[in-house]
Amino acid sequence: MLVDRARIVVRSGKGGDGCSHMRREKAMPKGGPDGGDGGRGGDVVLWVDPHLDTLLQFKFAGHFFAKDGEPGQSRSCTGAAGADCVVAVPPGTLVYDLHTDELLVDLTELDARFVVAAGGRGGLGNERFKSSTHQAPTERTLGEPAVERELRLELKLLADVGLVGLPNAGKSTMLNALTRAEAKVGAYPFTTISPQLGIAELPGDRRLVVADLPGLIEGAAEGAGLGHEFLRHIERTRMILHVVDVAPLDGSDPVANAEVIRAELEAFSPELSAKPELLVFNKVDLLPEDERNTVVQRVANALRVPKDRRLAVSGATGEGLRDMLERCWDMADRRGQPVTGWRRED
Repeated sequence: MLVDRARIVVRSGKGGDGCSHMRREKAMPKGGPDGGDGGRGGDVVLWVDPHLDTLLQFKFAGHFFAKDGEPGQSRSCTGAAGADCVVAVPPGTLVYDLHTDELLVDLTELDARFVVAAGGRGGLGNERFKSSTHQAPTERTLGEPAVERELRLELKLLADVGLVGLPNAGKSTMLNALTRAEAKVGAYPFTTISPQLGIAELPGDRRLVVADLPGLIEGAAEGAGLGHEFLRHIERTRMILHVVDVAPLDGSDPVANAEVIRAELEAFSPELSAKPELLVFNKVDLLPEDERNTVVQRVANALRVPKDRRLAVSGATGEGLRDMLERCWDMADRRGQPVTGWRRED
């Protein structure tokens, strides 16, 4: 289950108070001040865990508190520092201050750490205040207070390839054929109600992370259907794999269907529509062999798609999928920079 929004409360540890103490022991009539400093409070640290891909854990635990620092002790003993509270988040997590809506950090690098609430510094013991003219100080300072914040977390999935298309275009079937994912498949719209991730293996120890987004419909950029909720997940992808059903059961025109998706991507984000796109004509196995080339060529000409940016495939039979992955690999590399947060082995 993908949960891509969450609210949490974090609080750092309070700094320990400094100690005010005078050393009085037998045979040491002039022991003097020996109060130690307080320990530093623990930090609340966000850590990017490469094994997470959802914010689901925050639905059950939303409060994270670090430990307070211990107060200073006599004999110049400094109090123990409070333990940090480390909160694991998935790659692609954006962290906002809930009240100001300020973006604090965009966590994309694997194993990255970000201190979201710093622990208070420990107070000073009276030993710190002694001098040649002030030999018996009793003053001390208190530890700094804790920092408490309310945060809003949003997740944008990190993937190389983003699958988009109308409902029932065959994206889930294709994802299952390309990867070890087990996306739900059904002969009715919106079988996919949340993004699905899978890893496609290519020869030479190459990998592509593929994200299947719920089917878009006209008006998705304005909130229609499920698209408005999940369009942001393909903003980080290297490229878009646009799946077009060439034999729709409802008799609709594949050209018009493809133009609907393109229009929604443009309406949501011009940058999103400018990403490299591979147009995939899916379900060619449902067409008679003597009509396949004619139908595919008609759709391609109507959409004015270059030959190197289109391909006829079948997610059900596997026809053309290997060639499609190779093209995705090449197109993803054309962008020059790797997707932040994913380590690909070439």
